Amino acid sequence: MKRFFMFFITIIVCFLLQSTVFQALSLAGVAPNLLLIVTVAAGYMYGRTKGIYVGLACGLLVDICYGDIIGLFGLMYMCIGYLNGYAHKIYFRDDYTMPIILVSISDFLYGFFYYVFLFLLRNRLNFFFYLRRIILPELIYTVVVSIVLYKILHILNVKLERSAHKEV
Repeated sequence: MKRFFMFFITIIVCFLLQSTVFQALSLAGVAPNLLLIVTVAAGYMYGRTKGIYVGLACGLLVDICYGDIIGLFGLMYMCIGYLNGYAHKIYFRDDYTMPIILVSISDFLYGFFYYVFLFLLRNRLNFFFYLRRIILPELIYTVVVSIVLYKILHILNVKLERSAHKEV
């Protein structure tokens, strides 16, 4: 139950930060995708099932506030959480390189599918322009922010595990 509240609060805080503070701090016209970092961290630390649930919650939150089609972002985030859940088998507590790699791959896939669903299907075919102007700057910014945010999420995870062991 504590994990549920931790993820609920984390999703809300990251959504608010992503929507307000980081929009004001946007670099090259892009802001980091904090909800993607939370989804990757949930899948990596807790497995596919938690990755799906956290991804669905993050995606539906984005859909409700910004999306034209309800469920599109939910599906994308859910797939990202599920795919990152496979990396849970190689989860190491003190390894920070694997989550950063997963965030970068996930952000690239997110940007690619965002392009496919929202631009390519509307006959906007200049992928390399979108790659150079949107995907790569957002990927770099998200990876830099993920170094700090993942460390915070990892510390929260360790504290929750310690409190769970004390209760038993």
